[in-house]
Amino acid sequence: MKIAVLPGDGIGPEISKVGVEVMKTVADVFGLKIDFRYGLAGASAIEAVGDPFPEETYLLCKDSDAVLFSAVGDPKFDNDPAARVRPEQGLLAMRKKLGLFANIRPIQTFPGLLDKSPLKEEIVRDADFVCVRELTGGMYFGEKFESDDKAYDTNVYTRKEIERILKVGFQLAQRRRKHLTVVDKANVLASSRLWRKVAQEMEKDYPDVQTDYMFVDNAAMRMIQDPRFFDVMVTENTFGDILTDEASVVSGSMGLLPSSSIGESTPVFEPIHGSWPQAKGLDIANPLAQVLSVAMLFEHFGHVKEGELVRKAVAASLEAGVTTPDLGKDGKSDYGTQAVGKWLCEFISSCAASCKE
Repeated sequence: MKIAVLPGDGIGPEISKVGVEVMKTVADVFGLKIDFRYGLAGASAIEAVGDPFPEETYLLCKDSDAVLFSAVGDPKFDNDPAARVRPEQGLLAMRKKLGLFANIRPIQTFPGLLDKSPLKEEIVRDADFVCVRELTGGMYFGEKFESDDKAYDTNVYTRKEIERILKVGFQLAQRRRKHLTVVDKANVLASSRLWRKVAQEMEKDYPDVQTDYMFVDNAAMRMIQDPRFFDVMVTENTFGDILTDEASVVSGSMGLLPSSSIGESTPVFEPIHGSWPQAKGLDIANPLAQVLSVAMLFEHFGHVKEGELVRKAVAASLEAGVTTPDLGKDGKSDYGTQAVGKWLCEFISSCAASCKE
């Protein structure tokens, strides 16, 4: 496997290092050969070459089997409204150039961390659903205008774009509990009405899937009131961005949520959290979302046992209390980012024989 590694900015390089070490350890256990190649993205790429997603990085990704991505973002760009080149533009460019139209974000709870959610334990226990977010259309990519007195972002979707993301949602629901919720704002937005029309046409092709429809404001409320209602949720770009971040409160930490972005070219696997520049170099960043992204990467290519081993290691670390301060009691822990990574690798190596059976 050829893996393009894009550490990015802030805590990205620190969690990226853990993700790569976990991949190497699993590869050693199962006799896989992995070739890691590194590229620039985000603020670090702007500083180096003036482009948040350089052509060289694009070609690296295009020539790889998968991308292990971490995070981009830097305060000096966030605090400068006049900046015309921003780290996040690199992320959007990567999605667009690689044709990554489907972002898949699993949301699950961990028995030992139910108290970390701000929601009541009886509400979040056993919650397990997947958000499928359309990633290359909508307001993020539509026509834009900005002046001192007026600004707009155009929310454009075509039937083709809607059909292909809904297909991902329906097929994923077929592999899970056969329940798909289409989230839109069809009572107000013309683009949402097209989404609903296309979905209603397509649901006839998936008679084994129970399909329901929910306005985005209701879905946001239902996710907090009863997250176990959902199995697979599919929605457009902007709604998906907001809802998936909201969903992080179900598990109790963004540091536990991985994602994959798939489409026409090389798939990308990444944590959903940002670059957290304030923690850069402090060895306190939670690497588990990056590690769980590694599990998704293995499983995407049919390496099921490899993915299971990574998940087993993460669950064991949580059970043993081997966590970074964000998950520790009273925000404290004896383990930093790299120490958690070392523990995971040692656990994976120690159960090598049994896990290969």
